[in-house]
Amino acid sequence: MPLKPNAARADASERLGVLLAGMGAISTTLIAGVEAVKQNIGRPLGSLSQLALAPDTDPRKPQPLRDYLHLNRIEDLVFGGWDINPGSAYDAARRAAVLEPGLLEQLRPQLETVAPMPGIYDPRYLRRSEGRLLKPESNQFDQAEALRRDIREFKSRHHLQQAVVLWCGSTEVFSTPGPAHQGQRIFEAAMKANDPSIAPSMLYAWAALQEGCAFVNATPTLTVDLPVMIELAEEHHAPICGKDLKTGQTWLKTVLAPGIRQRMLGLAGWFSMNILGNQDGAVLDDPAAFRSKEESKLSALNHILQPELYPELYAQLSHQVKINYYPPRGDNKESWDTIDLLGWLGYPMQIKVNFLCRDSILAAPLLLDLALFTAAAQRAGRAGVQEWLAFFFKSPQVRAGRPEHDLSVQYQHLQAAWKQLAKAAVGVSA
Repeated sequence: MPLKPNAARADASERLGVLLAGMGAISTTLIAGVEAVKQNIGRPLGSLSQLALAPDTDPRKPQPLRDYLHLNRIEDLVFGGWDINPGSAYDAARRAAVLEPGLLEQLRPQLETVAPMPGIYDPRYLRRSEGRLLKPESNQFDQAEALRRDIREFKSRHHLQQAVVLWCGSTEVFSTPGPAHQGQRIFEAAMKANDPSIAPSMLYAWAALQEGCAFVNATPTLTVDLPVMIELAEEHHAPICGKDLKTGQTWLKTVLAPGIRQRMLGLAGWFSMNILGNQDGAVLDDPAAFRSKEESKLSALNHILQPELYPELYAQLSHQVKINYYPPRGDNKESWDTIDLLGWLGYPMQIKVNFLCRDSILAAPLLLDLALFTAAAQRAGRAGVQEWLAFFFKSPQVRAGRPEHDLSVQYQHLQAAWKQLAKAAVGVSA
């Protein structure tokens, strides 16, 4: 049954289900990483929930954030999910080739116990991939109902009161909200009619929210940034957030751009180039899918610089983003940024950034944090759009107005929310 506010709720001493829609490189890196931490053969670097200290903590006796917020213990996470390709999490992790073979072999017994349930595939939304492990239902409404049954059976099998669903599938082709996305009855009728404006990710979101599960959109796909999903989240007391995890190049932009604006330096151009060779890169080689990614990557800089307020400094900015599929690089993404600054009297300067990062290594701890934070938010009675989680996303979902993109401001909002959650957690446990 969905969790409801001010009622008997799951607490942090109980196990938490984490259902991953799409069990590829990022998802299996998360699962393997959690198992490595459990066995003390790895450290959860990059995870706020595991390593950060509570705000306003006593420096003589600092309190870990996980204890301050009464988060579920990492040992109590139970993983499951869906994919359109067969094979266990171990098989998928081997294909992704993110982690070293020696480490994977140590974790093999645990990873082989996590096998995906059949997923949903629509070639109109994912044109550079094929589905081989698919649900037999052909009607969208029936597919969504099958996903709901999967969630209920997973929770029953593992004796779980609470679960979160993380959308980690490949980037779907670009789409915009339409008539079918405006309300529950309209959306349900549209599913029954196999409406082409309903993407597979939306079916996962609909199923998760109907079952009262928090839903995290880790991709640039539209998914829950729709009136119907916000309505469902509020009705079923489920937190939602997204979209597109802020991992590499955009994370650096949200660090650098506020400093440039605060110094009142001008910008003539910002050119960003990426090469990567994983499945994400293959999918983004499709221009229609790349447009979804491009929208989320371009939005941050424009919002931070506010060219409407500072036209002399930023109105003529040329901002370009390129992503190139380069198979030899695999999951090890490389990005280059050329930043053309304008200083005193309009004299030009440049900043060059070369970032050699690992996509899934940066993303996995964010997924862990989002699963734990949304679960804690739900226990505290929070529902609907969780704007305080903007820190984790390239294109943060908001209830209304403009999202905040300045990383330092986002972190302040995050700390303020932690304080509120800590008070609520004490009340729930009491």
